[in-house]
Amino acid sequence: MNLYPLALKLDGRRVLVVGGGAVATRRVPALLAAGALVDIVSPVLTPALLAHADAGRLTWQERRFEPSDVDGAWLVHVAVDDPEAAGQVTLAAEQRRVFCVRADDRTAATAWTPAVARQGEVTVAVTDSGDRQRAMAVRDLVAAAIQDIPEAGPHAAQPGQVVLVGSGPGDAELITVKGRRLLNRADVVVTDRLVPGMLLDELRPEVELVDAAKIPYGPSAAQEEINRILVERAKAGKFVVRLKGGDSFVFGRGGEEVLACAEAGVPVTVVPGVTSSIAAPELAGIPVTHRGVAHEFTVVSGHVPPESELSLVDWAALARLRGTLVIMMGLKNLPRIAERLIAEGRGEKTPAAVVQEGSTSSQRVLRSTLGEVAAATAAAGLRPPAVVVVGDVVNVLG
Repeated sequence: MNLYPLALKLDGRRVLVVGGGAVATRRVPALLAAGALVDIVSPVLTPALLAHADAGRLTWQERRFEPSDVDGAWLVHVAVDDPEAAGQVTLAAEQRRVFCVRADDRTAATAWTPAVARQGEVTVAVTDSGDRQRAMAVRDLVAAAIQDIPEAGPHAAQPGQVVLVGSGPGDAELITVKGRRLLNRADVVVTDRLVPGMLLDELRPEVELVDAAKIPYGPSAAQEEINRILVERAKAGKFVVRLKGGDSFVFGRGGEEVLACAEAGVPVTVVPGVTSSIAAPELAGIPVTHRGVAHEFTVVSGHVPPESELSLVDWAALARLRGTLVIMMGLKNLPRIAERLIAEGRGEKTPAAVVQEGSTSSQRVLRSTLGEVAAATAAAGLRPPAVVVVGDVVNVLG
C-alpha cells in the first residue's frame, strides 16, 4: 500500500473520536496536545477520559454514534472493537470526505497513525505496510540517533541561560528525559557530590565541569561562589546546567540560585528531579503513604540539631502527627532527633528505618524502632547520604 506522509495542524479543529475505551485513552492525549477540539461519542468512558471531560478538555456525547456526528469534523478516530459499528463510522466519514483512522482494521481506514517519538521540537513518525513492530523499532532507532543533534526553534538550548536540573537520588537512569536532553546540550556543568558519576562520564570532552563540592569556602560563601559562576558563564553566552542531586528545590538551595540569576537578568529554567525523600524509602520497600496506615508524610531537614536556635523545625508538632516522618541530612543528629521526638510524645516503639545511598549499588537498609534506631545505625556503620523514615509504613511491606 502506497501512503502519502503528512503532518496535520489540528489546533482549534474538531476531531471526532468514536469509542471511550483503552484505545481512545491512548489516542486522545496526543490529540489534546496538538490543540484539537476533541469530541468523544461513546456510551461510557474510561476514568482517564472522564477526568479530561470533567476538566473541560474535551466534550463527551454519552450515547452511540450517529452519522451526523461526523459533520464538522476534520478527522475521525474509530476506537471501537465492533467491526459493524466501526464500518458505520467509516462509511459516514467516506461520504463526507473526512479522513478516518480505524483502530480495529487499518486496511479499512483512510488514514493511519504512525509510530511516534517526540524530542523537543522534533517529531519522528514511522509508518509501515502493516508491521507495527518494525515501525516502532525504526522509530526508536531514529529517536536515539537525534538525541545528539543540536535543537533549533524557540525551545532549543539557547546560549546565555541557566537550567537547574535535578539528577535524582543516585541511579543515573532516574534523571528525567528532559533533564538528560538538556544536560547533553550543556557548555558548562556545575555539579555537586550527590550527582551520579555516570552522568558526568557521558559529558562531551569540551564541556567545562565545575565541581561545587571543591569550592574552598564555607557553606554560605560557597553558595555565593556557585551563584557567581552560574551568572558569569551565562553572561559569557554559555548554556549552563546546574546539576544537583535529587530535586533542586528539596533542600538543594535551588531557590537561591534562581533568585541570583533573576537578579542578574539571566534566564533560568528549572527541571524537576526525583527526590530521594520519597524514592529512597520506596526503593527500600517503604511507601511513605499507605491506605489505612498513613494519610500524610512530612519531609524535614535534620542538619541542625533540635535544640539549636537555628532550627526552624517544630519537633513537638511533628511528634504529635500520626503520619510518616522523613528526615533528610539527619544522620549526624539522629540520636538527638529521636530523643526529642520521644520526649515530645512519639512512641519509642514506633517503627523507624534508615536508607543509605538509595537507588545505588551501595544501598543499605536498616529497620529498627525510634528508641533504638540511632544506636543501631551507629553499630551498623551507616553513613551519609541517608534518609531516615519514622512511622508505621516502615513495616507495611515487610
